[in-house]
Amino acid sequence: MRQRLRRLQPRSLRARLVLGATLLATSAVLLCQAAGLVVLHTWLTDQVDGRLSRFQPVAEVGQDIVDGRAPAGATGGNSDVLPSDYRVYFYDSDGHRLARSLGGEEGGAGPRLPSLESAIGLHDGRPATLAATDGGSAWRVIARSGADGTRVVVALPLEEVDAATVRMLWFSLAVGVAVAVGVILFGSVVVRVGLRPLAGVERTARRIADGELELCVPDRHVVTEVGHLSRALNTMLDRLRTALRRAEASEQRLRHFLADAGHELRTPLTSLQGFAELLVQEPGMSPERRHEAQQLIVRNAERMSRLVDSLSQLAKLGDVPATQWQPVDLLSLAADSIAAVAVQYPDRGIGLGSLTDTEGDPHEAELDVVDALGDPHQLTQILFNLLTNACVHTPPGTHVRVRVGTLRVRPDGQGTDGEGRTSGNPPFAPGTPVCAIEVADDGIGLAASDARRVFERFYRAGSAQRAAAGSGLGLAIASSAAEAHGGRLELDTRPGDGCTFRLLLPYRPTGASTDHLEKRARPLLSAPAAGVGG
Repeated sequence: MRQRLRRLQPRSLRARLVLGATLLATSAVLLCQAAGLVVLHTWLTDQVDGRLSRFQPVAEVGQDIVDGRAPAGATGGNSDVLPSDYRVYFYDSDGHRLARSLGGEEGGAGPRLPSLESAIGLHDGRPATLAATDGGSAWRVIARSGADGTRVVVALPLEEVDAATVRMLWFSLAVGVAVAVGVILFGSVVVRVGLRPLAGVERTARRIADGELELCVPDRHVVTEVGHLSRALNTMLDRLRTALRRAEASEQRLRHFLADAGHELRTPLTSLQGFAELLVQEPGMSPERRHEAQQLIVRNAERMSRLVDSLSQLAKLGDVPATQWQPVDLLSLAADSIAAVAVQYPDRGIGLGSLTDTEGDPHEAELDVVDALGDPHQLTQILFNLLTNACVHTPPGTHVRVRVGTLRVRPDGQGTDGEGRTSGNPPFAPGTPVCAIEVADDGIGLAASDARRVFERFYRAGSAQRAAAGSGLGLAIASSAAEAHGGRLELDTRPGDGCTFRLLLPYRPTGASTDHLEKRARPLLSAPAAGVGG
């Protein structure tokens, strides 16, 4: 049964709307007609009750009936005594109905009155409805008290009331049918016109589902629900297209990354294989050549090991949840990193200072403790990579300066990402307080073409000798680690002016006074919503 009912249910939205409107309109019309029918029937019945209340039979005629005489105009005689539609019945003082009555023909239709007056249950002056003796229309009766304890019952037929009610009923049904037909015909047109924008949305959605991803849903009806739906769908489509582009770009970067990684690993692997085969194929090799081959094998193995470690670290960056971060003293971290690098590069002058604000020029000032939240190991590796990069790619005697401090991001200034400042991380909002570590050198700097790609994986700027110094993953690892901390690694450079790498981390007070930020913070060369003052 349920399956049959489901089959009968309309499946399209248009059919459901038309059916619903038809049912509602028809129900409303029928309810109004039923209310009118009840009012009409009540009003006509009240008119009959008024006629009964106003009717007073002739006393002499009633007395003749009680005395057993047949007055003129009684049943079987002429009809001058009563109007033709009235009926008058009498009960004697003992409550028995008398055989004679007034009005109508002998044996004609009339109310079905009991033989005992007590069985009627009528009260003086209160009309009641009784069935007819011939099964036709009912009668409206009223009882009055007569002389010597007699009772007089006056009756009027409800035939006209019933006829008017039946005519009104058929009229109501005809109006209901006409309304239903009209709603079906005109409602279909109205619903079809109203759903035309939705049909357009449906057609566009089907085309998009078929592969036309650049289409947009028309949203001309901006104040309607369809307009709101169209705007929501367009927003969703924009986000989906953006996500698809990002996925495609990410897949393309992954392919390039795998290709570059394979290329970088192929060189040391080829060297390892070649020298190993040389040792196997020439057992009588001289000790000097054997030692040289073994050294080359060890260096290529170390290079490949460093490359694999770097790739593994790139894959693991960001796995340390923020709840496991701990306060890190950036000043102590910078001092330890400088001490570790200075041993390897004694011909570089590496200094430690503070970011301060003195007439807009940075210089070494009183060192301040700067606390930040993060992973100490990752932050140490970022700074170590920056220091090593500054020492490897600058000539002997170059001065390297490390500065630590707090500052606020400023939207105004001269530096922009396209004019010397680059980064691979999202920018901070202007006015954001940040902790900063600068690593600046007075080397030859980088060209704009190299600066734009310096944070890409496996990219190595400069000559072949400088490019061979590393794998091209150090700055990519540092940039990814900075972004994993919610920070930003940026570069300020111009040819001949050296390079300044700046690590920015969100300022999260860990016990030091927040007044420290207001007193000691200094904006560096700023960039519009892209970096900080530098």
